[in-house]
Amino acid sequence: MQIGVQSGSTYIDLSQDLVSMKVDDEIIWSSNTGRSTTGKMIGTVIAEKKTIDLTWGVLEEAFVKKIKKYLCAGFFPIRIHDAGEDVDIKVYRGTLSKEHLGYIGDGKYYYKSATVNIVQQ
Repeated sequence: MQIGVQSGSTYIDLSQDLVSMKVDDEIIWSSNTGRSTTGKMIGTVIAEKKTIDLTWGVLEEAFVKKIKKYLCAGFFPIRIHDAGEDVDIKVYRGTLSKEHLGYIGDGKYYYKSATVNIVQQ
């Protein structure tokens, strides 16, 4: 699984401790899509867009800060590996959810997991 963000000329890899990456290829239909009076489906495909659900396992707080910094509010470019190729797309993110674990004895703060969904612009 590969997920990264392009920040200027630097590629930021966010694949560390990634335990799940689900990619949906969503078909976007025209606004007049629906069933005709005969029951036949009508409409036009406008585009195909990706929705990506990411889940990370146990993470140090520093990496959670990195996720939050680079999967920021607004639109940003990412690179994923999907269907046999590396794909560069512009996206925005939904809610970033973090399950706290706390301090576990080594002086560092940990999260049990973090999840976020990303939608192609």
